[in-house]
Amino acid sequence: MKKTIIDLFESSVEKFGDRTFLLEKHDGEFQPTTYAECQVLARKIGAGLASIGIKPKQTISILAEGCNNWILSELGLLYAGAISVPLSIKLEEANDLLFRLRHADVVAIFVSRNQLPKFRKIREQLPLIENVIVFDCETELQKGEMFLSELIAKGEEYLTENSEEFLKIGQAIQNDDYATITYTSGTTADPKGVILTHRNYTANVEQALTRISIPSEYRMFIILPLDHCFAHVAGFYIMVACGASVATTQVGRTPMETLKNVPVNIKEVKPHVLLSVPALAKNFRKSIETSIKKQGPKVEKLFNFALKVAYEYNQDGYSKGKGWRFILKPLVALFDKILFEKVRAGFGGNIKFFVGGGALLDSELQRFFYAVGMPMLQGYGLSEATPIISANSLGKKLHRFGSSGLVIQPLEIKILNDEGEEMPTGVKGEIVIKGENVMAGYWKNPSATAETVKDGWLYTGDMGYMAEDGFLYVLGRFKSLLIAADGEKYSPEGMEEAIVDKSKLIDQIIIYNNQSPFTSAIVVPNRDAVRTMLAGKDDEESLKAVAQAISKEIDKYRTGGEYADEFPDRWLPGAVAIVGEPFTEQNGLVNSTMKIVRGKVEERYADRLEYVYTPEGKKATNPKNLEAIKQIAK
Repeated sequence: MKKTIIDLFESSVEKFGDRTFLLEKHDGEFQPTTYAECQVLARKIGAGLASIGIKPKQTISILAEGCNNWILSELGLLYAGAISVPLSIKLEEANDLLFRLRHADVVAIFVSRNQLPKFRKIREQLPLIENVIVFDCETELQKGEMFLSELIAKGEEYLTENSEEFLKIGQAIQNDDYATITYTSGTTADPKGVILTHRNYTANVEQALTRISIPSEYRMFIILPLDHCFAHVAGFYIMVACGASVATTQVGRTPMETLKNVPVNIKEVKPHVLLSVPALAKNFRKSIETSIKKQGPKVEKLFNFALKVAYEYNQDGYSKGKGWRFILKPLVALFDKILFEKVRAGFGGNIKFFVGGGALLDSELQRFFYAVGMPMLQGYGLSEATPIISANSLGKKLHRFGSSGLVIQPLEIKILNDEGEEMPTGVKGEIVIKGENVMAGYWKNPSATAETVKDGWLYTGDMGYMAEDGFLYVLGRFKSLLIAADGEKYSPEGMEEAIVDKSKLIDQIIIYNNQSPFTSAIVVPNRDAVRTMLAGKDDEESLKAVAQAISKEIDKYRTGGEYADEFPDRWLPGAVAIVGEPFTEQNGLVNSTMKIVRGKVEERYADRLEYVYTPEGKKATNPKNLEAIKQIAK
């Protein structure tokens, strides 16, 4: 049966034509655009592309902040039979952006006003790109550029004589035709172009809806960039399938202005669902805790007690209210009424759940949001799986903190050891899946495709295990594994997340062991905390006190420490390399999805990693650590 993205959208227009699909802020308030109105606009955009010579199977990029035009343009180019190459606005023009546009053979690009200068700098190096369509009309055009409004006008004119012929293009698209080329974020290697077909997307929507329920009256508010397939499936294609609505953040003149619009927009949209990644979840929690703190010590103390009671009642989510804990239910309900309800009001008051993706989400964060009545449902996926593989969901026995949830259906899953043998329940190995959501391959990279997809099975490169109750536990990337001198392997991600989440002194950490005598770590301290400790002093003793305090943050996880037994002692860092520069997108140590690029961090600080295995370097108070702390304090 033919099930393309166009089929999905057309079917929803037929069922939900008069319902609101897109919400965007204009003239001081969020304005609705119905499914039927979006269909008209998307067709005109597609017809406009056909009128300027775009042919089926050609590649077209979108480089813009999330907005109505972003979604409509992608639908439009799909109507024209083209392939979308969505690009992150965080890409730098000199390297990453240029590489992707060249590598994907892009012939046209949709671009926003804010991103246009970046593209113009490299335009001459991209001879294949003949048409540049600019979203915003408040800018002066250059040769080869046109406003989206002009493209729509061309499309409207084209449809007056070629409507039937044009619509046949979308109808002719088959399940296996390419829909997007989405580039991997590259946490352990250079980015690869993941080819996702129309059926990859529609299959993953169907699969995801076996774990998540979306009533048609729900509103999704998308904060995350739209270029990743996570935003495609969980952000708007699932909503399309259910006839629900999608709102995007009000785009400012600068990234900071856009960021400031987020809390305001959430209150205005009053969404039922939000997409989240760990970095965003942490920011939300900090914002909530700051707000509570401002209300005084009594309120803060009461809030922390309420959290403690809710944590005890909820347990791991799966065991909520079991046994004697049922007696806590009235108290939890009281705290919800007087405290947590007010927290939710700051998010519009309608939040049913967050859909969590990206890196592993610390269990403590999951417990926090579940307690305040906004469950953050951790899932697991990767671009090569379009991306959803498993998800926690609302309902009895459908979620468990620390897990990646239940596997979507239909989907085959195996856990394999290094010899390719299937492991029994509870034994860790590589996660391998097979289903209609598995990518078509890597663009122009048959060797990498052959290494990753074998006989239809996708080898994820992630380590995990299946529990007896059917929950999947993901432990981290195989390429990130700590490997001891005796060959034993351990995933560092959970440890790193926990340390950063619980420490006021450590902002970022990479744990390292490549068959070394002991495990070490590269640590980025919290600048404000360091400066507070130093109080303007930079003498050697003061610097040493900070270095020792950072080291003691890790000691809390050792036997006898505050968080003892959370992780095996042998894998805890025995030495730390303190660095003065944070891992950021600008220095290439964090990718566009806010994940640390482990390999690049290890490469940049190779000399420091070598140094910590010397007698001098092993000491927390070594000269290089003190120099880094001094740098931070400036």
